[in-house]
Amino acid sequence: MSTIFMRAATTNDIPDMMRVIASARKFLGDQDIPQWQGTYPDQAAIEQDVATGIGRVLVVDGKVAGLAALVVGPDPHYLRIDGEGWLADVPYLAVHRFALDGSIRGKQLSRVFFSNIMSEAYRRGFTDLRVDTHAQNVIMQHAITGMGFDFRGIVYMDEPVPERNAYEVRLTTG
Repeated sequence: MSTIFMRAATTNDIPDMMRVIASARKFLGDQDIPQWQGTYPDQAAIEQDVATGIGRVLVVDGKVAGLAALVVGPDPHYLRIDGEGWLADVPYLAVHRFALDGSIRGKQLSRVFFSNIMSEAYRRGFTDLRVDTHAQNVIMQHAITGMGFDFRGIVYMDEPVPERNAYEVRLTTG
C-alpha cells in the first residue's frame, strides 16, 4: 500500500515540480495537444506559486508525483466565459497548473489529488471550485468530470492557444 498525501510545496520541491511539468509537457506533446508546448509553465511561475503559498504537491511514497496551484478568485482569466457561465457569483478556488508525473499515470491518482484539493477548498470555506483545460485534453476532462465538475463554457488564457474548456463543481454537504 502506498503512502499518498497532499501538502504545501516548498522551495526544495521546485526541481521535482519542474520534472513533473516536463513529463506532463511531453505527454501532451506526444498526443499533439498544444497545451503547455511553449515555455509555460516555467520555473518562475512555479517559484511564484511556492513563494505565495498557492503551490501544492502530491507526494507518493515520499516522492513528489504531482503539482497544482490553488488560486483564490477572482481569476482574471475566468471573468469572461462563453457558454452557460458559472453557476454562481461566489468566492471560489481555481485549480491551475495541475500535473502528474508520467510514472504514476493510470493509477487513478488524479482522483486522490482532486479529492485532497476539494477537501482543502472546503476546509478553507470555499464551496465553489473551478478548473480549465484544453479542448483536446480528454484525459484531464475525464478526470475533472469524474470528480463531479460540470462543463460551464470557454474561458481564455494568455497562451498561444488561449481557449480552454472551463469546469465547475459546487461542494455541498446536504
